[in-house]
Amino acid sequence: MKPFLLLQLRPEAEASDNEYEAILNRSGLGTGDVRRIRLEHADLPADMKLDDYAGVIVGGGPGCVSDPEDQKPALERRMEHAVLSLMPEITALDFPFLGCCYGIGILAHYLGGAVSKERFSEPVSVTRASVEPDGRDDPLLCELPERFDIFVGHKEALQELPPGCRHLLSSPACPHQMIRYGENVYATQFHPEADGSVFELRIEIYRHKGYFEPHEADELIAAAYKGDPGPASRILRNFVERYG
Repeated sequence: MKPFLLLQLRPEAEASDNEYEAILNRSGLGTGDVRRIRLEHADLPADMKLDDYAGVIVGGGPGCVSDPEDQKPALERRMEHAVLSLMPEITALDFPFLGCCYGIGILAHYLGGAVSKERFSEPVSVTRASVEPDGRDDPLLCELPERFDIFVGHKEALQELPPGCRHLLSSPACPHQMIRYGENVYATQFHPEADGSVFELRIEIYRHKGYFEPHEADELIAAAYKGDPGPASRILRNFVERYG
């Protein structure tokens, strides 16, 4: 099996390592099945070929693609531009791709969709996803219930479905929780790798990043442990099984 390429955009080592472990655990991948690139430390290899990989997975991060370029820290710009540099080839080849949270903003931005903080942000929380008509026959959603828990927390969101995309999942506060471009390019607004322990760590790390009021942290942690991560994590496993 070719390895999957995992691109991470979290500048905090503890959050990045935890995300990596969660993606391995939820997807069923082993360390030998993944080439991990922490973009805060390394650039994409100049000779990198997508054909060397089974698919690309992009993790989350505290950045926002909709922030003005001149207001983004240099590191954030560099990491974001690295992922954006792959999108022309990924979309042209319909190459297997799964972007999680930050990844949906990057994909939609590249496709010319509106991504902003105007509407549809969600506080750090567990909410319910609903399968849209186009999602009922999608291979990544097979055997999932019509409604299931998802772990969310984002300041920006898609304001409309990007051109050429299918609408797979929605939630009460955010209409575009999962989309597909072509047949193999996917993105989720939520975190399919997350569970209560993952969110506890992120809540502590991002306590002062504007996702919630700091005094709400303990309450948010308790609520996260009440969510059922099983169905959403199946999306990661289905992606790996389909393309690996």
